[in-house]
This record gives sequence, structure tokens and C-alpha cells, in this order.
Amino acid sequence: MASRQWNNRLIQWIDDRFPVVSMAHHQMYEYPMPRNLNYWWSFGSLAGIILLIMILSGIFLSMQYQPSVDLAFDSIERIMRDVNYGWLVRYMHQTGSSLFFAIIYIHIFRGMYYGSYKSPREITWITGVIIFLIMMATAFMGYALVWGQMSFWAATAITNLFTAIPFIGESATVWLWGGYSIDNPTLNRFYALHYLFPFVIFAVVFLHLIALHTTRSNNPLGIDLKSRQDWIPFHPYYTVKDLVGVGALATLFAVLVFFAPDALSEPENFIPANPLVTPEHLVPEWYFLPFYAILRAVPNIWFIPAKLAGVIAMFGATMIWLFLPWLDPSKVRSARFRPIYRVFFWILVANCLVLGWCGAHVPEGLWLILSRVTTAYYFLHFLVLLPAIGLIEKPRPLPHSISQAVLKPSPSHPEPAAAAAQRS
Repeated sequence: MASRQWNNRLIQWIDDRFPVVSMAHHQMYEYPMPRNLNYWWSFGSLAGIILLIMILSGIFLSMQYQPSVDLAFDSIERIMRDVNYGWLVRYMHQTGSSLFFAIIYIHIFRGMYYGSYKSPREITWITGVIIFLIMMATAFMGYALVWGQMSFWAATAITNLFTAIPFIGESATVWLWGGYSIDNPTLNRFYALHYLFPFVIFAVVFLHLIALHTTRSNNPLGIDLKSRQDWIPFHPYYTVKDLVGVGALATLFAVLVFFAPDALSEPENFIPANPLVTPEHLVPEWYFLPFYAILRAVPNIWFIPAKLAGVIAMFGATMIWLFLPWLDPSKVRSARFRPIYRVFFWILVANCLVLGWCGAHVPEGLWLILSRVTTAYYFLHFLVLLPAIGLIEKPRPLPHSISQAVLKPSPSHPEPAAAAAQRS
């Protein structure tokens, strides 16, 4: 990118040699953004802010944490009680993980509703799913580092799932543990990877943004930019809009950190890990609950044992998102113009909420039946209903352009004759 001319001589000297200022100016002032974006498009920026908070708070926590089965739980208690503002940093990290997943879930379902996975944004969507998968692994290992009762047994149960993989399962589990049971080598592995993965996420986010800025943002109408009237610069319009979202996020974040930091934590996790005492009911963090329900819901399928079938279903529940651009054959992106798809989208959202509720209960009786029904519907939606709807649905007519839909003339403000002639 060619360097611009700046009045400040120091900025000009830097920009001639390293055009970072010109790049920032291009992305902020010259990069075209659809003029009709709503607040649902602010969640990508909010996710980036939470990621930064998680990385910074995690670095400070790592300075005091001891990755040892004898010291891990006590080191966290020391952070909370003896380290200056350690309680604040720890609660920011703990609360930030829940908010991070909440924001990402909203971001993903917004993309599904408005068809942000469709051509030409397939790579943007796929990198986003990869970010989510790395987030899941990072959060799981971070949860294990607490080394409380629920953390220890959740780590034991999840890592044992690898034994279900034919041929390599046993070897993979022993390698993951660093021995024949969860012990110091396991905790050290989790600590190292939990520290590393956020930087991997940051790198994939960078690729995600490159792909996004190459194909440009989708919009609520799901139509491409056609003229200068269709777009506005990112700054100041969307920087101000994002700041409103940042203010709302900061308020919620502060309320949770200062008034309800343990609202979503399991009481069992305030007890040091004891390999000889198994909790009555394993409950992971809330953002794992839908996948946990899927894992436990799948029975034996022909020659596939329930354990292996559950593992396949649990991982498949997320991996299926990678193929969403090809599972949905409809050429119309936004659900605003797809009446049948819109109904089934909200059924899917309700289905996922019920799955999460089932994951928090013992898999027996009505909860087991409900888990199996919602699991079956989850895969039915993506593998059967979505392709079928895309083929048989008759979408509503799309507007000619974004400006036509946004800048509609009214009786009190009729469209200027020149603009009408230009549009026609």
C-alpha cells in the first residue's frame, strides 16, 4: 500500500518506511462498510476485546500459578487471598471466559441467520469455526487447571473418551496424560497448551479479519454493495456504534465480576481434587453443556459402541458447521427473505437451549429422552432440513440495493429527481 502524505514529519518518516498509519487510515476511513449494519455486527469487535482481556489476565495469573497436583489448588487460593488484586484478575479471567463464549455463540448464530457463511465468505466462516474449536480446547484445559473436584473428574472423563478411538485410542490417551493416569505431566501439558492456544487464536483471528476484509462484511439484507450510496466509512459511524456495545459489555462485565463472579461455577469445584472420591454428577461449564448432552445421548448404533458414537456425535456437532456453506443451497443469504428457513432457524436455537438444559441434568428418564430427541433434531436440521429448505423455498424478492432499502423516500422527503433518474 502506497504511503500517504501526513502533516506530522515524524509520522511521515515512519509511514514512508513502514506504512502502518496509511494501513490504519485505509481500514478506518476508506474501507467500505454496508450502511445498514445493526448492533448484531458489534459482537465481532466485542469478542476481540474479551480475547485481549483474557490474554492479559492469563499472563498475570501464570506468574503466580503452580502447575503441580500438590500446589495447583492452593496457588489459586493464594492468588485470591495474598496477591495484590489477584482476586480481581482471577475473576476477570473466569468471568471473561463465560462472556467470551456467550458473545461467540451470538456471533455464530447471527452468521447463520443472515447467511454470512455463503459465497464468497466461506473462508471467513471456516476460520471462525476453527477459532471456536480452539476456544473449546483452551477453555477445557483452563478449567482443568483449577484442580478442584469437578475440574479433575471432568478432565478424567473427557480425556478417557479418547480410548474409544479404534487402534490409536489407548496410545493417544497415554500420550495426553503423560502416563497411565492424570497426574503432574497431564497438568503441565494442560498448562503449557492453555497458555499457548490464546496466541494461536489471535493468529487465526488475524486470518479471519484478512478474509473478512477481502470479501467485505455481510449485511442484514444479504446483498452486495452496488454503489457509493450503499456504504459508509467504518469511522466514525461504526466505531461509535461499537463503543455503545463496549459500554454495555463493560457494565455487564463489572456487575458479574464484582457482584456475581461465581454464579456459574459448580460448588464441587471449591473442593480440592480427590482421585478417591467421585462427584455424584459431573457438570461442565455452561458453554459445554449442549455438546455434553449430545455425548451422553447417543446409544449403541449397530456395531458402533455408545462411547465411540457419542464422541463422533459430539465432535461432529461442531465440525458440521465447517460444511454449512455447501449444505445450504439457497442463493439468498438473509433469513429476512426466507420465511421457511427463518422458522426453522428459531426452532434450532430453541433446540440448542434445550440441549444445554439437558446437559446440566443426569441422563436418565425424561432428560435422556429429551436429550436424544434434541440431538436427533440437531443433526436433522443441518443434514436434511437445511438442504431441503434451500431447494423448495421461494424467497421474498430482494431489494435492488442497500440504499434503496435504507434510504426509502417518504411523502415528507420525496426522492430527488436527479437521484431517481440516476437509480433508474
